[in-house]
Amino acid sequence: MQIPGRLTTLMRMASLSLTLMCMSAGAVDLQGPLTIKSEGSFFIGGTVKNTANLGGKETDPKVTQEGQITTGQMYVQYQVPASADHLPIVLVHGGGLSGQAYDTTPDGRMGWMEYFLRNARPVYAVDQAGRGRSGFDATVYNAARSGSINAHDAPPIQIIGHEFAWTWFRIGPKFGTPFADTQFPVEAVDAFYKMWIPDLNAALPDPNPSYADLAALSVKLGGAVLIGHSESFMFPERAALLKPANVKGIISLESGYACNTSFTAQEKTTLAGIPILIVFADHQADAPEPFGSRWTTSMAQCRAFAASIRQEGGDVTFLHLPEAGIHGNSHMFMLDKNNLQIADLLLSWIDQHVEHAAK
Repeated sequence: MQIPGRLTTLMRMASLSLTLMCMSAGAVDLQGPLTIKSEGSFFIGGTVKNTANLGGKETDPKVTQEGQITTGQMYVQYQVPASADHLPIVLVHGGGLSGQAYDTTPDGRMGWMEYFLRNARPVYAVDQAGRGRSGFDATVYNAARSGSINAHDAPPIQIIGHEFAWTWFRIGPKFGTPFADTQFPVEAVDAFYKMWIPDLNAALPDPNPSYADLAALSVKLGGAVLIGHSESFMFPERAALLKPANVKGIISLESGYACNTSFTAQEKTTLAGIPILIVFADHQADAPEPFGSRWTTSMAQCRAFAASIRQEGGDVTFLHLPEAGIHGNSHMFMLDKNNLQIADLLLSWIDQHVEHAAK
């Protein structure tokens, strides 16, 4: 008997919730020593280019103006547990943030990087190309300064302000007022504001180098589960289209923009060969306009995207947390007070749909 897609989705959500409820609270030691086999960092990807805009100081003879630079590379920080018997997890941050978003929360609690590690998962947290420790191509701004291009033609830099972060990411219905059931640690919001980094994505080439960097990383790791959040919601899918054999699972954590449904029929067939989990949190319609309608529209479009991949035979789980009985989460899943509960959901899905399915 063919089960309708909507019923299948609800059944999967119920299964996830039941699995979470049955997990023993003390299954993972959160206090004991953390034993790791290795840790470190490296860069992956990157393109060499020639430029005449290195220094930006035309009158300083000590500053070299011309030469080669590498751009588009991705910084990767990793830790591998002593008893790693699971696929590596790659964490990709959202807009205006860096890989630090998955580290210690603003109020000092354990972040997903450490929690996944304590669950015997090798963890790789990246800074998107053009962000944070990955660096960015500043030569276009030097060119604008020197007058070789019009200053207006320099790409814009997006800076996330406090008011925007509070309302857009659904901490509360208006700036300074939290939702009554919010899971976000509002007492530490000042520390949250310090996390934000200017977003230079507009200066990146098209396609975004992060897609190829993530694909190359999945090859280097011999296969991995990619987790994208917000701005990087579809980065795992794009990486998978480049190296589908090495992207073993995809987790996309809500996007406030249109869910990308412009994939070709062949691309959808490719994505259907990889288990996908899409997660949206609470208070979609409660956010002030124009955010509320953008969230609800995005969620509806992402449901449609999930259905389209499912029609190709794909294993796609769409999880709306309130429908699974989990309320109050903001857009910042990994920072919310129940962040480890959400992490357990993701790990449970990986175990059931990626690792168990591969055996």
